[in-house]
Amino acid sequence: MLARTGLDAQEALVCTMVLVAATGGGISDREIGVMSGLVQTLPAFRDFSTERLRAATDAAVGLLDEEEGLAHAARLIRAALEPRLRETAYALACEVVAADRFAQQDCLRMLEFIRNELHLDPLVTAAIERGARARHQQA
Repeated sequence: MLARTGLDAQEALVCTMVLVAATGGGISDREIGVMSGLVQTLPAFRDFSTERLRAATDAAVGLLDEEEGLAHAARLIRAALEPRLRETAYALACEVVAADRFAQQDCLRMLEFIRNELHLDPLVTAAIERGARARHQQA
């Protein structure tokens, strides 16, 4: 992924999930499980293998290690995703954050960064966030 100048749509979706998962010091096993489950079940990832997920995740982490890596990742994601898939990317990011059950302030700032970088409608993002919270409630 890093050797190229861009991402494909599926890699951009994975990169978005990695951005929020890596916030706060590292990607937890729970977050890895959520990302893997999403990739295995969602139509956006049809024909996207576990090996590609692993490679895309490693490359996204590498991107974040670059100087200005976050800004670079945001540009790559925005360029790879048409508007309807930008909403999907945000929904995936919210699922990863909600999986930890207690969203830390740095994760919330990362979601705000993603919202702004992807130029998403605030009403749409509020609905996406509420849906993710509802799916991860405990009885």
